[in-house]
Amino acid sequence: MASLAPTFGRGAMTNHWVDIRNADLVLIMGGNAAEAHPCGFKWVIEAKQHNKARLIVVDPRYTRSAAMSDYYAPIRAGSDIAFLGGVINDLLSHDRIQHEYVANYTNASFIVGESFSFENGLFSGYDEARRQYDPSSWAYEMEGQYARTDPTMQHPRCVLQLMKRHFSRYTPEAVSRITGTPQEQFLKVCEQIASTATPDRAMTIMYALGWTQHSVGSQMIRTAAIMQLLLGNIGIAGGGMNALRGHSNIQGLTDLGLLSNSLPGYLSLARDDEQDLETYYGTRALAPLRPNQTSYWQNYPKFFVSLQKAWWGDAATEENDWAFHYLPKIDKLYDILQAFELMNLGRLNGYICQGFNPVGAFPNKRKIVAGLSKLKYLVIIDPLNTETAEFWQNYGEHNDVLPEEIQTTVFRLPSTCFAEEDGSLTNSSRWLQWHWRGAPPPGEAR
Repeated sequence: MASLAPTFGRGAMTNHWVDIRNADLVLIMGGNAAEAHPCGFKWVIEAKQHNKARLIVVDPRYTRSAAMSDYYAPIRAGSDIAFLGGVINDLLSHDRIQHEYVANYTNASFIVGESFSFENGLFSGYDEARRQYDPSSWAYEMEGQYARTDPTMQHPRCVLQLMKRHFSRYTPEAVSRITGTPQEQFLKVCEQIASTATPDRAMTIMYALGWTQHSVGSQMIRTAAIMQLLLGNIGIAGGGMNALRGHSNIQGLTDLGLLSNSLPGYLSLARDDEQDLETYYGTRALAPLRPNQTSYWQNYPKFFVSLQKAWWGDAATEENDWAFHYLPKIDKLYDILQAFELMNLGRLNGYICQGFNPVGAFPNKRKIVAGLSKLKYLVIIDPLNTETAEFWQNYGEHNDVLPEEIQTTVFRLPSTCFAEEDGSLTNSSRWLQWHWRGAPPPGEAR
């Protein structure tokens, strides 16, 4: 069961690259697949040639993807949520959703508690001092272990009706004013998207860093996911939310649990306030909220025990909570943007950068360079020279720091590239492939 509430992540492809050829409509926003992902874009061409699919591109620039499109709509950078919200309003106000899918495979019929509200741009439970939400007022009304539902989806507090009221503000006039997209072009996109709200048509959405690198990137992707759920386009051939990934192992990073807060198999480390196993399971082993439905994550305890036995063997027992206490607990997640924030505040003095070029890849280059300029040392491990390795040269007329004023010591360590070492690659299609090196590394590269 999928949620129409904003809980969809920023992660990966829901469908295989090859499956894109099954789409009847392809929407590219927040990416430029024709130029940045040419091997993947070939499946869009396959869909156009063999499935008579249409390609819509919504982008601030007229890109190479737009040049291949059947319809292009311009948009102001960063206004994607308003555009997508307008599409959702169009679908709901004109009743152009796939009712059977929405009723049976989403939480649209679930009734939300009376304490939930939305006013002046804020949901209930907002703490202005901490600038955080307490979501306890957002819960469903429960009947025993199950949520109360209205199969007709007409109850004023069911998720679908709350969504109708929430997105009603995104009128075509408001969308055009916010996004800069002419109303005629916006409505044309709405019409084509709505054509996939039938079981015999599918739309896929392809996006990349143009969405994920925004400060509200998760919300952009969640809004698009809500739209796809209303259309019945999640979990079907030719549908889905498909993030166009970069390096091969960006996908493997999440699949194999290499993030600091992750464990393999999309399990997660306990937080600092989760000091016992039952508390840890409580927010992860989610039981079905409707009779006769399954919940993949209700099996979380089995997944966790399997992982711990693989790691600790006979040392992980029921008596010691399957070695749960061997694992660290996270008090705060220090992601990459937080790292550069700490650099700029003078609270992070050293940085090891391996296989990563933040000056070339991250938003707000000026802030990235300013942060690196305050370090005592920077270690670069890369087979090639990068903009980050030479940030101190500080090209450009508008940078805040002069090269001669930068005191950061930079260590460059040459590394192998993928063809010079044995190892595995995980691609966007979730293929985990082992490969052997094709040549020895040059010089002292490791």
